[in-house]
Amino acid sequence: MRLEDAQPKPKSQHRRRRLGRGIAAGQGASAGKGMRGQKARSGRSTRPGFEGGQNPLYRRIPKLKHFPIINRQCYTIINISKLNGLAANTTVSLTSLIEAGIVTTDDGPLKVLGDGDLNVALQVQAAAFTKSARSKIEANGGSCEVLRAG
Repeated sequence: MRLEDAQPKPKSQHRRRRLGRGIAAGQGASAGKGMRGQKARSGRSTRPGFEGGQNPLYRRIPKLKHFPIINRQCYTIINISKLNGLAANTTVSLTSLIEAGIVTTDDGPLKVLGDGDLNVALQVQAAAFTKSARSKIEANGGSCEVLRAG
């Protein structure tokens, strides 16, 4: 047996009410809606969200300008100007920066930003690089290795 084969038992369904069709129909005159008032009128009684004149919920809550990013990726960021104090040809990663005391907190994978100047050749391992950071590192003879974030 399938869902579309299911049928109600014979005589188990009621006929529809014919409202306002005279006294003999059983629902004449006020059609079972009582005497006057907002809920007795034709059409929909109130719009969705109407709270009887009270300021409705959709107007009470704060209006957000943008939708939030779900599962937003947070990075530990560092500018290349901070890497100038390191020795030439050293491998730079998040763990080495924490050990050196340049970065104090691990907020996620490392992202290198291009603010400032770099005058040392470094082998940088990070999850992400900005275009300016990559070009400045490679201009000094260094290399950029992209690690998988996460």
